[in-house]
Amino acid sequence: MINQADSADTRVYIIGAGLAGIMLAREMASREIFGKVIAFLDDDRAKIGTSIDGIPVIGPIRETAKLIRIGVRDEALIAIPTASPETLREIYSVLKSAGFIRIRLLPGIAQIIEGTAHLIQTREIDPQDLLGRPPVAINLKKSLSYLRGKRVLITGAGGSIGSELARQLLSGGAERIYLFGHGENSIYQINHQLRLLQEEGVGEKATIVPVIGDMKDGPYMRYILSQLRADVIFHTAAYKHVPLMEQNPVAVVENNVFGTANLLEASLESNVKRFVLISTDKAVDPVSVYGASKMLCEQLTLSYARKARDCGSDSAYMFVRFGNVLGSRGSILPLFTDQIRKGGPVTVTDPAMVRYFMTIPEACSLVLKTGGVGINGESYLLDMGDPVRIYDVAEQLIRFMGYEPGRDIPIEIIGKRHGERLDEPLWSAEEEPVKTDFPRILRLEKKKSLDDEALSQLLENLRPCCMHTESKTTLFRDRSALIGALAQAIPTLEAGHE
Repeated sequence: MINQADSADTRVYIIGAGLAGIMLAREMASREIFGKVIAFLDDDRAKIGTSIDGIPVIGPIRETAKLIRIGVRDEALIAIPTASPETLREIYSVLKSAGFIRIRLLPGIAQIIEGTAHLIQTREIDPQDLLGRPPVAINLKKSLSYLRGKRVLITGAGGSIGSELARQLLSGGAERIYLFGHGENSIYQINHQLRLLQEEGVGEKATIVPVIGDMKDGPYMRYILSQLRADVIFHTAAYKHVPLMEQNPVAVVENNVFGTANLLEASLESNVKRFVLISTDKAVDPVSVYGASKMLCEQLTLSYARKARDCGSDSAYMFVRFGNVLGSRGSILPLFTDQIRKGGPVTVTDPAMVRYFMTIPEACSLVLKTGGVGINGESYLLDMGDPVRIYDVAEQLIRFMGYEPGRDIPIEIIGKRHGERLDEPLWSAEEEPVKTDFPRILRLEKKKSLDDEALSQLLENLRPCCMHTESKTTLFRDRSALIGALAQAIPTLEAGHE
């Protein structure tokens, strides 16, 4: 978001003379503290040489940018929300070569695709904008029609996925958006950000309610859901950093598995109509405790889907699985960025390691879409495209930050850690992805899964390791017993802990 105090004397060049660029220019003209628009830069020859609201349109971008005499406070603002990452990379390179130090971007989020754009939505260009793939255009307002007038709760609302879901939900016409989380600071930040967006005209009116709480507290979860009367829950909250969770296996099972079980039980009691679990490719044939915990969360969600059906409820419980998202907290982009700023080395596990990547806004748009079209008891998978080599991402990021890999910033191979593997499959041999009527949303046909009795028994075996049990006090916080119980039920986990 822009810094008003720094912007009063700024000369701004808007890249893109389309609807979004024009809307931004008009907002800047009405609020001079944001700077003065000097020109539009565009490649459309029909627009070049014309003027819009007295602002000249010049171009083509590549030829014209290098002719501009750029001052220290001058700024480029890319306002092409439908631009592909390839186009953004080219424009960014042209602007950097021309001498622009300050380059901002109007992200291609769904609200902008649908014809509204506001200055508060702009931000500094980020590596994830240049490394992703062309996103599928989703009519977000149409996709979110099932949430109009509803009460929507997001767990983990302060996290990368949860906060983006909340931002996009502003377009849905929800009556209330509950921001549920354990971390005070992160919930404060997203609550503050949503209110600023609303003040600047982004989205529709919705009452925003921050809720601080802990999913591990079962009685509290039952109480709070009975009070909030949420219609829809998007469950993103989880401990998820693989190496850290390998060092704290009891905590990850206590939070992810039993926390999710508490949330599901409370949802069923409170007649929540739609429950969408956010899952991960690490749940497929898991080799890490985190992956095993998310596999159990998937199984729990399907179990509660059966319970809802058996009691005659019209509620829908489902999960949506996808791979890595670019730029999330704890992911490789922030890590690599910090390493580059320190002068390196950038640490890569293995030259052959690959991952599937998707931008956070695209993943969230597809999750919100799935929440509306998904069916009770079904499992969904986002189409992640082709896998990307982590080594290639490291090289691209180093170049994005103005250095040359190997010469300026070394890349160091550090080897696999506990719970890691060179690639992450998106589905197991017992699953088969099937196309749906919706782009990039697949349905998983499961050939087999844990039955309710086996799942219940596994949870009973794990419970004394996570919670103090009078008859089994020696198992309390016993990580070896916990991993042993998990590995007995999930054979792939044992292979990852040899």
